[in-house]
Amino acid sequence: MYADAETIRRILRESGETWAVVGLSDNRSRAAYGVAEVLQRFGKRVVPVHPKAERVHGEDGYASLADIPFPVDVVDVFVNSGLAGGVADEAVAVGAKAVWFQLGVIDPEAYDRTRTAGLDMVMDRCPAIEIPALSR
Repeated sequence: MYADAETIRRILRESGETWAVVGLSDNRSRAAYGVAEVLQRFGKRVVPVHPKAERVHGEDGYASLADIPFPVDVVDVFVNSGLAGGVADEAVAVGAKAVWFQLGVIDPEAYDRTRTAGLDMVMDRCPAIEIPALSR
């Protein structure tokens, strides 16, 4: 319902190369760490966004989307659903082209606001799962 195949393809193929991954830290046991690795292998620049602003996968981290000093194309959200809407609003404010809410991250109101603002959005999906399906 919140992720049609065309939008997924467009975000992964056409929305740009710089992905801010909100919730990405250097904790290797967290899903964000592994998904960020997959995105890098797929040719994306992964920018960690986490309160600790840690360097992850060779990229400097930032405490918030607003702190990133260069354009971000896609915002990949690994925070809980209660915080995700605020992140989507920040993505709109910084001029991102798309927002991707990870598996289990669901906020229908944020989806509607983000789409109304003109951004592509996928919710409750994982790009690490969708990338292999692109070749089918």
